[in-house]
Amino acid sequence: MTEDNDRSSKQSTERTISRRTLVRGAAIAGLSLAGAGAASPAAAAGERVFFQYFHETWPTITDDLSRVADRGYDGVWIQAPQESELTWEEQDGRNDPPLGYQPVDFRSFDSEFGTEDDLQRLINTAHEHGLEVYVDCVMNHMAANRGYDFPQFGEEHFHTDVGSIDNWDDEHQVEHGNLLGLKDLAQLERHGHEDTAPYVREQLYEYMQKIASFGADGYRYDAVKHVEAEFWDQYANSWADEFNMNRVGEVFDGGVDYVQNYIDTGMDAFDYPLYFVLNDVFDYGDMSQLEGAGVTAQDPWHAWPFVQNHDEGAPPQYHLAHAHALTIEGTPMVYNLYPDEILDDDAITNMVWVKTNLAGGATYWRHTDADLAIYERENNLLVGLNNNTDEWRSEWVSTTWSDESLNDYSGTVDDVTVDDNGWVEVSVPPEGWVFYAP
Repeated sequence: MTEDNDRSSKQSTERTISRRTLVRGAAIAGLSLAGAGAASPAAAAGERVFFQYFHETWPTITDDLSRVADRGYDGVWIQAPQESELTWEEQDGRNDPPLGYQPVDFRSFDSEFGTEDDLQRLINTAHEHGLEVYVDCVMNHMAANRGYDFPQFGEEHFHTDVGSIDNWDDEHQVEHGNLLGLKDLAQLERHGHEDTAPYVREQLYEYMQKIASFGADGYRYDAVKHVEAEFWDQYANSWADEFNMNRVGEVFDGGVDYVQNYIDTGMDAFDYPLYFVLNDVFDYGDMSQLEGAGVTAQDPWHAWPFVQNHDEGAPPQYHLAHAHALTIEGTPMVYNLYPDEILDDDAITNMVWVKTNLAGGATYWRHTDADLAIYERENNLLVGLNNNTDEWRSEWVSTTWSDESLNDYSGTVDDVTVDDNGWVEVSVPPEGWVFYAP
């Protein structure tokens, strides 16, 4: 261990972001600045992992839930169940476009995925296997390419003053424009909709209530930033509380503070700011960018990290990216474009086991440089990631352990021993990862 090692390690201390400290304190006290979402991560080991089970019918998913549970997942997120435009035959490939995002009638849950009875069996079966079910909830818009002809709504129930969204920096356009041609519902009394907005909200309330009536555990809110924050703050999240439902929102933006603004209305959120960093770093990029990245670094109690979803592809270093997303704080969501491919991936399954059995506590960054990142989940897990494709990387780092043997749970290296002063040498194979725990 050199003086340079010693000096750099002493400079690498726990992140001290004021917002993060404030939120963590509130969570530990049993409170939440957002008013909803994941509980504070315990110092003890073991954290949740969810599985995005898309592109299949309800009966097909139901028949596979025992395997999802066996792989160690805690819950599944499924597509929106209401009657919608587009059929399987209209898809160009596996996910182009995904079904369920062009609502026609919120009152009927007989869809391309199956009947209402099929949906009920899916949720019941998931619960039998100890899995939670989050159901996609689309409240920003209705289907495109049919004018304003809907069983529940007419033209007076929509924003009609914008048309398509041409300027993504214009908040009014983003919140009132037709996203990809989808007709934008008017949830609040603005722009000539004073008499009709309460009716729109009534229909959305009953839609959320219907999802909850099947025994689902949570909502995944679609297109969150395209609806005014006031709607989520004053209405949707209060309704979710009324129905005893959790919720996680899709806030498609790379700004941490921007996403946090919606979290503070009372929801969890997918960590898009982190995703954009992962996309750069795990394309043979600079690993030092990981330290302090994303909403997860600021508010892990409401952040859901992910490497890929139905809208966004994975970076080239797919497994290395998951080794990070499945060991940091937050509630990760693993996406299956093809379920057999991901559920039969032993490396991913092992990472899920590590997350659900070994991860816990605050994050201490122990070393970062262009190729190597080493961080500790306080007194629970020590992680090393190396995106150098040709060479092993080794570094001495300090830890919270002392005179302790750490077992390797990656299957790629030998066990190590922390010395009396809390130091240990971490060696990581090329484009590989190591997971150490007592």
